[in-house]
Amino acid sequence: MELTLLGTGAPEGLPRPGCPCARCAVAVGDGTRAATALLIDGALLLDLTPGPAFAAARAGRSIGGVRQVLLSHPHDGPAVELPAGLPAPGRVPDGRELSLISGHRVRAVALDAPGTGYEVTAPEGERLLYLPPGAAPAGLAGNSGHAGDAGAPGPYDMVLLDVLGRPDALARLRASGAVGATTDVIGVHLGHDAPPGEELRRRLAAAGARAVPDGAALLVGDYHAVPDLPRRTLVLGGARSGKSVEAERRLESFPDVLYVATGGTREGDPEWAARVALHRERRPGSWRTVETCDLIPLLTADGPPLLIDCLALWLTDAMDSVGAWTDETWDDGGAAALAERVDALVAAVRGTRRTVVAVSNEVGSGVVPATASGRRFRDALGRLNARLAGECEHVLLVVAGQAVPLR
Repeated sequence: MELTLLGTGAPEGLPRPGCPCARCAVAVGDGTRAATALLIDGALLLDLTPGPAFAAARAGRSIGGVRQVLLSHPHDGPAVELPAGLPAPGRVPDGRELSLISGHRVRAVALDAPGTGYEVTAPEGERLLYLPPGAAPAGLAGNSGHAGDAGAPGPYDMVLLDVLGRPDALARLRASGAVGATTDVIGVHLGHDAPPGEELRRRLAAAGARAVPDGAALLVGDYHAVPDLPRRTLVLGGARSGKSVEAERRLESFPDVLYVATGGTREGDPEWAARVALHRERRPGSWRTVETCDLIPLLTADGPPLLIDCLALWLTDAMDSVGAWTDETWDDGGAAALAERVDALVAAVRGTRRTVVAVSNEVGSGVVPATASGRRFRDALGRLNARLAGECEHVLLVVAGQAVPLR
């Protein structure tokens, strides 16, 4: 099954007409995107982009053979034309299946937002799922290949959806078995809220997805371009830099994440309680939380992805445990005891089979602590960050909310 994306943008397109924002200002040339529309084997058109005939011609395709036009969502973007000769657009009722003369079968998928998703099966058996902007399938069944039907045949070959706007939709599809390791996930409906250029590629790759330009032709079932997910990621940053948000974003499209909070609880400290509550409120409801600094058993066990926040608090606990804050204890075995704990943690990160995203503070960029114990902690954290960075496939530095890839 061959798929041509006549557009990959949000309904308003990119740049959005009349919008003065920075993202729209830099959306020029190959960075522009028309409203998302899919041409499947020249016979089926899902959604309409402005000037569909010209969009198809630019991609080296013709819409002259289209026998069915289906709409997936209320159109609130620029006016679109229906070229002469195309059949009138329609919709398939939720749960119903439409058979085309070309041999394709189209099944309508119920959503949790206005609109309709479409599952398309080619005559040769390849299957894709297309979801409109801002929507996720409703009523997903666990371990199912169909969105909403139990006992269907395995995961889709390709899924196209609003990955950045609804990462939870991708998480639900993964949890149900509708998206597997070989599913090609394409991010569409990209508007001016999506980051530009390399940052877009990185954000989507972290979710196991990718973006393609308008006019791209894809073969459904071709798995060579599916991104490999990093097993270990270290996210560094200063206070309020956005490092925790970045770490959470990297796993928000995955179900059943275990959030490891190393800060614990602090009785009688309302400000700390408010910080903890803020973190909890922005996490997906399907995530579980454990409060512990005992990381090695978690890293060595099998299980869902781990998000560890943060290593600076782990180090504080480790230094508390070995009595590293006084010069006398530090010189009398404290330094060696801390080194053993760090060695064990680094070895566990190196050997883990779980997906891990760890957060740590980047310190020592300017102010020198006034106390020996403060300088000891600063130096120990710098060395810990450096060693763990050496074990991670991806390392990011977050500055003013912007993630800068270091590896």
